Parts: sequence; structure tokens; C-alpha cells
Amino acid sequence: MSDIALKTEHLVEVGHRVKILFQEMHKIIIGQDEVIEQMLVAMLCRAHCVVVGAPGLAKTLMVRTLADICAMQFKRVQFTPDLMPSDIIGADILEEDAASRRRSFVFNKGPIFTNLLLADEINRTPPKTQAALLEAMQEYAVTTGGTRYELPLPFFVLATQNPIEQEGTYPLPEAQLDRFMFEVWIDYPGEKDEEEIVRQTTKESVAQLRHVITGKDILRLQQIVRQTPVSDHVIKYATRLVRATRPRGDKAPDFIKQYVTWGCGPRAAQFLILGAKAQAILQGRPNVSCVDVRALVPPIFRHRMFTNFAADAEGITPMDLIQRLMETIKEPGQKDYQ
Repeated sequence: MSDIALKTEHLVEVGHRVKILFQEMHKIIIGQDEVIEQMLVAMLCRAHCVVVGAPGLAKTLMVRTLADICAMQFKRVQFTPDLMPSDIIGADILEEDAASRRRSFVFNKGPIFTNLLLADEINRTPPKTQAALLEAMQEYAVTTGGTRYELPLPFFVLATQNPIEQEGTYPLPEAQLDRFMFEVWIDYPGEKDEEEIVRQTTKESVAQLRHVITGKDILRLQQIVRQTPVSDHVIKYATRLVRATRPRGDKAPDFIKQYVTWGCGPRAAQFLILGAKAQAILQGRPNVSCVDVRALVPPIFRHRMFTNFAADAEGITPMDLIQRLMETIKEPGQKDYQ
């Protein structure tokens, strides 16, 4: 089979699976197509998401539904101020053999050993416990007692934050935020969607979900995304956008230098290209364009750009700067290749 035929077959397969997956998700979740798509893009990029939304917007339900449809092992950890790293990773437990009476330490795996981990209200636990996820999110393994344990693949962390309750919370460190591919915003539903939500959730019948995709399928799709080609033109554009967010860089616009303390690192450019590949594949297209990159700039940039006092005093948010940045930074032209 030729490479072109193989690619066409992959596109048809992915398109079919995505269509069914959305249909199954909408049996439980009304609307929120953009949120669902961003979660799928992150999953296919072997990355993670932090979801920000007010209480009651089905953040937890959305993750659980996705896990059910994908036939993956799902575990939820409710992050609280007294949560310890061992409550997530696991710990060595002293056990005694009943026959020989010999004692030995046995590692008891924590909830992080799963395919899809929901870190619910992650900002309610201290940084020491938040940091327990760093190695797992980056290397897909955990180390305890001098021994390294590999996590089951696929592995996907979806953390939630409540933006309106700041009492007793611990902001995520920048290093931790950078490991999340997207900061996904869940907003209130539209009027028609909210009417449908009330209609569906106040009756007795419960929708039955089908297993649309398995963990092995996801690993295969992750390989397809990695193998999808992307032009130097798109890479140059993504890199140019990222470099323009750094106030100390020579390519930064004046408004970035005026209002930004710290911009995006190289991981943002990597996620832009990977996400653009995944989005093109999900939409049934074999080619990746600058349009795909622009569509993913807000959820990738908004938790990586940190405004200064001048911006805060004038009420300027990272999203304001991101919109202005996309209007200012143009795609590479002919002169960029001379």
C-alpha cells in the first residue's frame, strides 16, 4: 500500500471515529464542542489540559464521559490542602509474609497509575503535592524510594480549577503550568443549550454510552499525528509567534515589552505544531496550515504569558495581548526565505 493510500485510510478512519465520539459525548454533554475538541487534540498529542470554569459546568462529568467512551481506566483525585504526594504516587508499605514471617517493603501504587487522571481542583493543594505530578506529566513515570515505575500508556492528566474561589488556594507554579498543553476555558452554555441541559438532566432515563475507541487506538493515533508532515512555513510562523511574546527579545512588539513580564518558552511552539497536526487530522485534512496554528494560540499562550503591574493597572489581560499579537504578527513572506 502506498504512503498516500495509507494516509487517506488513516484520515477516513480518524474522521469516522471522531464523528462517533462526538455523538456519544453529546448523549451526556450538551454543546461545548470546542472544549471537547481541545481535549481530544491534547490527548492525540500525548499532552495534558488544565480546565478552568465556574462550578456546575460539568467539568468532572465531561472527563468521566470521555474516559467511558474511550474505554480507558479512569481515576479521580480530589485535591485538598492535606493531600500528600504519597496519596497520589503511592508508597512503600511494610508487609509480612504469613509463612516465613519475613518482612519486606512493597510498593502500593497510587491513583496516578491509570490512563486518565482527573486532578480535581488542583489549586487547592500545596505546591509540594502539586509537584508530585511533574515527573509523571513529563516522563510518564514516577520515582519513589529510588525505584522508577513506568505509567500505563496512554496517560493523560486533566486538572480542573475554579476561577472564582481563591480562598485557601495555591496558584500553580509556572513550571507546572508549562507542562499543560492547553488552558481550556469552559463558559456558561447558550440559552438553547441550557434549556436542553435542564430537559435532559431532570428526567429519569440515563443515556447508555458505547466504547468508541480503546487505549491501543489512541496510541496508534498519537503515532499518526507525529508522522503527519508540516511545512517549514508553518513552523516558522509558529516560532515567530512564540518569540514575539518575550519582552526582552528583539522581535517583540512594543506592547509586549510594555505589558509582559515573561513570555512563552519553546514548549509553546512545540505544542502549536503538534496541536495543529492533531487538529488537521481530526478535521480530515492531510495538510497543516497557519490557520490551524492561529486557532490554538489562545489556549496555549494564555497560561504562559504573565502580565506586569502596568497591564494589571490598566485592566489589560493576557487574552487582550494575545488577540493583538495575532493581528500584529503576520505569516512569513517571500523575503523571509531569501
